[in-house]
Amino acid sequence: MADYTKLNTQGATTTATAVGYDAGLRSYMVRIYKYMCVALVLTGGIAFFAGTSPEFLSMMVTQVDGGYKPSGLFYLVALAPLAPWAVYFFNHGRLSYQATHAVFWSYAALMGLSLFSIFLLYTGESITRVFFITSAVFGGMALYGYTTKRDLTSIGNFLIMGMWGVFIALLVNTFLLKSGPLDYALSILMVVIFTGITAYINQQLKQAYYQVSGNTDAEGKAAVFGAMTLYITFINLFVSLLRLFGDRR
Repeated sequence: MADYTKLNTQGATTTATAVGYDAGLRSYMVRIYKYMCVALVLTGGIAFFAGTSPEFLSMMVTQVDGGYKPSGLFYLVALAPLAPWAVYFFNHGRLSYQATHAVFWSYAALMGLSLFSIFLLYTGESITRVFFITSAVFGGMALYGYTTKRDLTSIGNFLIMGMWGVFIALLVNTFLLKSGPLDYALSILMVVIFTGITAYINQQLKQAYYQVSGNTDAEGKAAVFGAMTLYITFINLFVSLLRLFGDRR
């Protein structure tokens, strides 16, 4: 009887611990997605107001022969998000919780400015449509990555390497080759890559929680890092889908 009581007590303790961890994990993931969603709203709002402001647009581009000629300021704004990204990438282990937040929100704001041009190139209806398509794809793959028992590490690493290769190819095509068919093919590859990366990142975030659980500061910074990673993935998936399915003006 004593052994049976002891076994039951151990089982109850294990179950309570598991429930506590599950509740903590849910809270952690909800915090990540809350940050990501707020960042997307911030980015979308700034992109909309910048992309529809005649004063701002006059500083960014000049209309010539039915198209647009970018100004020097245009390139500065387009590259501006790289500054907070570099700060975070090279220093995230040393940043305080408050500094991590500051970098993340400044990145989201500057990304909004850099995306103003989508309102020049695509109709508002198609931007909205592609946003909801992106949300559906992203949500489905996020759920898969969170619930699957399959280890996605090897696939994720392969996709990340492929992502850098496609990025380089996109830059070469944009500034040198300027091939429409190649641009279309690369956009398709980007959609495939970031769809897979979405599942991989969600699995990694779930696993990372158990490494920082119980450390309030580390858990808070990990949540911001997770939100920033998912945010970047969502933006890249959205832009890639927009290049494929957006209706040009």
